[in-house]
Amino acid sequence: MTIKTAPRKIDIIMSEEQIQSKLNDLATKLKPRLEGEWTAIAILLGAMPFAVDLMKALARLDTHPVMDAIWLESYHDSRESSGRVGIKADISREIKGRGVLLLDDVFDTGRTLDFAKKHMLAKGAREVVSCAMAVKPVERASSMQLDYYAFEAPSRFLVGYGMDDAGLYRGVPFIGALD
Repeated sequence: MTIKTAPRKIDIIMSEEQIQSKLNDLATKLKPRLEGEWTAIAILLGAMPFAVDLMKALARLDTHPVMDAIWLESYHDSRESSGRVGIKADISREIKGRGVLLLDDVFDTGRTLDFAKKHMLAKGAREVVSCAMAVKPVERASSMQLDYYAFEAPSRFLVGYGMDDAGLYRGVPFIGALD
């Protein structure tokens, strides 16, 4: 199915219903790992819908990590990573001695999650578990290994459900692709 939005055509990769099903499955996989003191940290801005919906799915399983966010930037309104990750706003809660569940929208080059993981360990996290909504079949710029993900995405430019094209389409409720 294709949705026409001014001015772009978005091919639907995953519907709202499919997203929720994948997140329920992911929460079931994560639940046993999240025993004890955990903080879920969303990487802004793209991971917000994913983080909120995953937290709801975890809550339905009576699992309640503390929620926080970090604003990292590497794309700067481009479709290609700049190769450099910068912190625009850091987390606000103490994580020393806690487990950290890092939540990102898309795992592609690996740079963002690698940077975030090292940053959380430097802040004293006892362990860092990485989790992305989507993983792309691309060559990684980092040796970072992803621990969990909801689905395998095609090697296309994704938008919707928090993912954007120069700030556009974040609010689209499904995951789509642009060419």
